[in-house]
Amino acid sequence: QVQLVESGGGLVQAGGSLRLSCTSSSFSEPLNVMGWYRQTPGKRHELVATITRFGIVNYGDFVKGRFIISRDGAENTVHLQMDSLKPEDTSIYYCRGTLGIEDYWGQGTQVTVSS
Repeated sequence: QVQLVESGGGLVQAGGSLRLSCTSSSFSEPLNVMGWYRQTPGKRHELVATITRFGIVNYGDFVKGRFIISRDGAENTVHLQMDSLKPEDTSIYYCRGTLGIEDYWGQGTQVTVSS
């Protein structure tokens, strides 16, 4: 069974930082794209950041330089450094991996930012 395992969520005060990580040992080759999405109850999935196996990154408009996504070489491990967090960043953050036409999702990790 394919698994994407997330870690690093938690509670932080506004202006603080968190680092999310996601890893998978289920694949024999690098995932084409890995990234993070978030979903708040009543809202649809929202792109946070993605990174390809070649290091090309893409960020959601709301990030505005506050987050940095990185990847451990050819490993299927991705990190999201989140700085200057705001209460509106409170959400469940999901790791996503894409290989060919298949998408794989983690279980999600809660990020809560208090004001």
